[in-house]
Amino acid sequence: MIDVIGTSSSSWEDAAAGAIRTAKGSLRDVRVAEVTQQDVVVGDDGELVYRTRLQLSFKYESE
Repeated sequence: MIDVIGTSSSSWEDAAAGAIRTAKGSLRDVRVAEVTQQDVVVGDDGELVYRTRLQLSFKYESE
């Protein structure tokens, strides 16, 4: 399992989906994503950034 963090200006769900899409670019056979933490960062101008931390499990193949 590995931890990944996604961000979005619209929702925690979009942040999670973005993190999974990015991870799938490097990992094969992603099996399960478990949300372990969510938070919101408030910028100086009031902009909200949603962050979702996930644990991803994937199939490991030895070389």
